[in-house]
Order: sequence, then structure tokens, then C-alpha cells
Amino acid sequence: MMTTRLSSFAAMGAVLTVSTTAFAGGPTYFVPLTESAPVTGPQSHEELNAPWTAPKGMTQEDLTSLSEVEGDIAQSIVRVPGTGTSASMFDMVAFDASGKYLFIPHETPFGAGVSRYSLETDETTILFSGDLGGLDNDWSNDYAAFDPATFTPNGTLFLGEEWAGEGRIIEVLNPFAARADIQIRELQSIANVAHEGLRFSKDGRTIYFVDEWNSGSIYKFVMTTAGDYTQGQTFVLNVDAFAGNAADNYNEPSNVGQPRVGAATWVPLTDERGTPLTPTDPFRNGPTNDPRTDSDTRGGRPAADEVGSTPYGRPEDMEIGRLANGNEVMYFTATSENAIYAIELISATEAFVRLSASETGTPKNLGFAATTAALNSPDNLAQDALGNIYVIEDAPNGSSVGGDIWFLRDVDSDGVAESLDHFLSIRVAGSEHTGMIFNPKNHSQFVVSIQHPTTTDLDVVPGGFGDAVWQFDVKSTAAPCHYKDKACHTQTQFMKQLQKVCAPNTPKK
Repeated sequence: MMTTRLSSFAAMGAVLTVSTTAFAGGPTYFVPLTESAPVTGPQSHEELNAPWTAPKGMTQEDLTSLSEVEGDIAQSIVRVPGTGTSASMFDMVAFDASGKYLFIPHETPFGAGVSRYSLETDETTILFSGDLGGLDNDWSNDYAAFDPATFTPNGTLFLGEEWAGEGRIIEVLNPFAARADIQIRELQSIANVAHEGLRFSKDGRTIYFVDEWNSGSIYKFVMTTAGDYTQGQTFVLNVDAFAGNAADNYNEPSNVGQPRVGAATWVPLTDERGTPLTPTDPFRNGPTNDPRTDSDTRGGRPAADEVGSTPYGRPEDMEIGRLANGNEVMYFTATSENAIYAIELISATEAFVRLSASETGTPKNLGFAATTAALNSPDNLAQDALGNIYVIEDAPNGSSVGGDIWFLRDVDSDGVAESLDHFLSIRVAGSEHTGMIFNPKNHSQFVVSIQHPTTTDLDVVPGGFGDAVWQFDVKSTAAPCHYKDKACHTQTQFMKQLQKVCAPNTPKK
């Protein structure tokens, strides 16, 4: 994420129920933006009060920030000394199933950990963090670059290391406990890669994940027993017609022109007991480097190359949704390609890959006033309770124009967008937005993190606002046409549909 979500679904219990009802999307319910936001200075009025330009009627409010937490002796947050704007690095936050807690992973270069934020008490507490040994390459009690945070069907929390550390998945076994009682374990059953996208199938039996690399692969782990994350079989995705070099980057000569969409097969990396079938152990810890030149790299990457997996340009976040034909679908961003892919999950061994949206191939704001913005380094994904997908950019990160969030309009729910509609644009100096996720119990609300803003570096901005989490509500967003026009999809219709789909998941008072 440094280079560098309703259904992203950190709160898997509520999300899984919703996702079996909602299809892959619908019409646009807001008036799209027409340009990216200009970036304002550190500690500006905009950063402190309304960091995004947004459609009329949409609200945004600060939930928590580095400055708020550090100004209260009763709260705690991860801040790694001597790392400037990388000191805390709020990333892909996760809701629990109740919607009362947010878990904030910290994508720091070492000393990474996770913090728990209570929406009811407005308090943040560190659950655990590393001992900073990674600064000397000792990762025995240290962690780094926690990017994904995903709440599991078991009520535990997954955290994954991306560009630093050793490519491990760490599970917090009791995420609601006091800090002194927190228990964690390394899941040695999940292949070591540069983790970012990390989601469960709707039945909870399969974990999907990606390797963020310019020859990155798409993986799945199928549990031997439902709910037991310690044993199962690992697979990697191969597009049947791909005949390039899996170890090379997606855009190198060996792979240019090779098909990376179409019919695909899940190829095993291990047997059903988790025993590797490849020369390289996919569970080997290691740095995130190039296996063509380095023999110590984390094992999931070279193991996938050894079975000819299809490479993509930096797969990052993912979402699991449902198509109109009833099949599950995995969306993932390919950041280097300025594209989003949709993988229809047909059977245990079969899949079909489509290009869902791209900068060059998908119209923007179709039927509305045009936008001057471009899809630039799509990174994160989010999903609402109706199955709509939102695309969050990693770029430009510190230029004069802010990064954007897009609504992937897919009215026929086939996984391919008819339009990318301009949803939000950030204006905080030095920052990217990340970790957009909808509240599993309040379906019109979502949160977004602000990561590595200029104000996190206290040497540059003493008393800076810093990394933060903001909450949005779309229930009063202005409709794109008059609510009495029955031929037009309005905000009122959107909310009625949202309430109808989500009613079974709303607890009775």
C-alpha cells in the first residue's frame, strides 16, 4: 500500500450473509465529480475538517487520528521512531461483525502492530507491536508492513506483511482482549508472499490472497476442515492460454501479448495435507525480492513460478462478490496496469478471468458530466451491501492533485463495468487514502484511512494531525435526478434497496 471496502468484508459474519443476497452492482446513486481535488498545505482547514471533495450531501467526520490519540494519556497507538511519515501508516482497517470496533494495521518498515478503535467510546488501544528488531534484520519478535487486516468467520483477526518483514500471516486469536492478554500466532499454512488482498469465500472454507509484485500471482487456500486455518491445500491461478514466462514481469517481452484473461485453472502448490509439490517451499519466510536474482525470497513467489502461474502487474487488494448468474467473483486491482480484473469462480478447479475496468478501456462518468481525472494506480477495493465495487487509488501521493476513489458501475452484474464514476478525491498533502470499508451494521456508512500525510512527520510539522480514520455517510447524498422520476435510479431508491437487502442482518432492538 505504501508503494502503495460493503463486502470487503472485514466483518465476515455479517458480510457473508449480505454477499449471498447482493449481486455485483447497480446504477450510480450520486452525481459524479468532474475533476480531482487540488492538494492543500499541511494542517490546512481541509485536512482537519473535510479532507475529500465529495458528492453533495455526503458527510465526512474524523473518527480518530495520531494527534488525538497521542494527546490522551489513556489511549495508545503505534508510532515507530525515526521514520518520518512512515511512523504509523494506518492501512486497510477491518470492522468486527458488530460494527463497534475498527482494527487498524500499521504498515511501518519495522515495529509494526495493530490498534483497536472503539466507535462507542472513541478510544484507541495498541493490541501488540513488534520489538523493532527488524531494523537489524531480526524478525523473531518483530513485524513489518502490515497491510491487510481481515476479520475472520472465527472472530479472529488476520494481518499480513507486504513489502517488509517476511511475508507472514499473523492471526490475533482474541482481538477483544486486554493488551496484556492478547494471543497471536503465525499461520504457517498460508504461503509467504507480499500480502495485501486477503478475503474469504462466502462459505468460509477458502482464503483467497495475492502477491503484490510485477509478476504477482493469485492464490487460494482451501481448508481441510471448515474453520481450521492451520491445514489445507494451496493453489495458484493459471490462465489456460497463457504461454509466457511466469517468473518475468507481466510487461516484459516474454509476456507481452500473452493472454491473461479467459478460461483458467487452479493449479496445486501443495497436496491436501499442505505438503509442497514444488521444489521451493511456498511457506518459506524471507524478504520480498526477485527470485530470479535472490535465492532467499519468500517462498510463495518462486513456487508459483515453478508451476507456470499467470503474472499480473502488482495485484493488490481484492473483494469477493457475486455475479448475476449466481457464481462468486473475485475482483482484484492490478496497480501497475491501471486495471481491475474479475475472476469468476466456477468450480474447485475452474475459473474465468475478465478485465473488469481499466484506464484505457472503460468510460468515465458515462451519461454524466465528464471528469478530467484519470484512473491512476488503482490499489484498494471496497464493496457495499448491494455488491457495488469502489476503487481506491494509490496515486499521485504528494503531487498537486489528490488521488481519487471511483464507483465501478456494473448494472447487469456481469463483473465488467459499464463506467467508472468519480466518487471522491483527497486533498491532504503527501497522503494516500486506503482501507475503505463499509460498516457491517450501518450499511450507509463507510470509513477510509489517510496514510503517511506530511503531518505525520513531527520533525516537519510539530503537533501534526497525522494518519487518521474518517467516517462517511451516503444516506443524504444528492440523487443524480429527481426522486419522482421512476425511470431514474435515485438516492432514495438506492437507500430503499440497501435497507431491503440488509434488513435480515439488522439486529432487532
